[in-house]
Amino acid sequence: MHFLSILLLTLLPLLGESQEINLTFVGDAMQHGPQVKAALSCGGGSHYDYSDCFRYISADIADADYSVVNLECPLAGPPFKGYPHFSAPDSYAKALKSVGFDLFLTANNHCMDCRDAGAERTLRTLDALGIPHIGTYLDDADRSAHSPFIATIKGAKIAFLDYTFGTNGIPALSVAVNRIDSTRISSEIDAARAAGAQAVCVCLHWGIEYQLLPVPSQKKLADFLVRKGVDLIIGSHPHVVEPMEIRHSDTYNKDVLLVYSLGNFISNQNGSNSRGGSMVKVRLSFIDGKPKVDAASYKLFFVQKPAARGENYVIIPSSRRDLVRADSRSAFDTFISNARDLFNAHNIGVNEDK
Repeated sequence: MHFLSILLLTLLPLLGESQEINLTFVGDAMQHGPQVKAALSCGGGSHYDYSDCFRYISADIADADYSVVNLECPLAGPPFKGYPHFSAPDSYAKALKSVGFDLFLTANNHCMDCRDAGAERTLRTLDALGIPHIGTYLDDADRSAHSPFIATIKGAKIAFLDYTFGTNGIPALSVAVNRIDSTRISSEIDAARAAGAQAVCVCLHWGIEYQLLPVPSQKKLADFLVRKGVDLIIGSHPHVVEPMEIRHSDTYNKDVLLVYSLGNFISNQNGSNSRGGSMVKVRLSFIDGKPKVDAASYKLFFVQKPAARGENYVIIPSSRRDLVRADSRSAFDTFISNARDLFNAHNIGVNEDK
């Protein structure tokens, strides 16, 4: 026994300290006009109630050590409205926080829908609600003060960076919006590492709407980020799912998770490939502070629209077809089948978690 104790004490430094962190990402959290009306109907006409929307996927969000969502609608105050210039009730952000999301992404093509005032109100509202957020800032000084964003999760330091291809032609006059620019991204990745980040996640609002496969500009930027040594690349914007892969970085001798598009998290979109989205789950391990993508998997879900006043939009996992109304089953089956076919044909190293 004495010999075994001595042997164990000898081997422990060689094994190094190890820890595991589970991250979850979802795509575009939108608020079209019918969604706003449904939430008001569920609230009895006096407030906007989103409590039913996320109940069937809440465990997946809350069980992660850290969960991230793309908030693709300003919190610009009343009048609340949908496409083309969104403004969602504050209770929408409260509901997303209550379900377990830890970080909101705000750099997307709709972040300036209500101009600078709407973008600024969004940031101040998130701050008042105690919700961490990245991608847009009150001004350049605010961006400098809060970038890079590094979250300490179970003792590990992970940097999250967020960028968008554009703002639908609406200029940001006073607020600062992170635009996709390889020079800026490279600089902020370096700054994150200098600030002590052990792993780097880059979130991108990119690509072409409703395209099921990545376009050359996405592939080029992904290649660049892999060469820069990031650990996670998480994409949104196309409103449909696009492939995921584990890509090996020869330069850094490590695997990188690349997700081209998670699709819609919740929306009122009608396209057969836009009625839902994917959730990606990632397990990172850190051995002596060095990150490793241990595993990545996805779950599919469908957004069921209300059938009557007093009902709300509900996210239904692919495994719960029993919850789908008869009038929505065909749309459910089509979305889930198409997404699975796409992932089965193009995913590399990222399989479904049923």
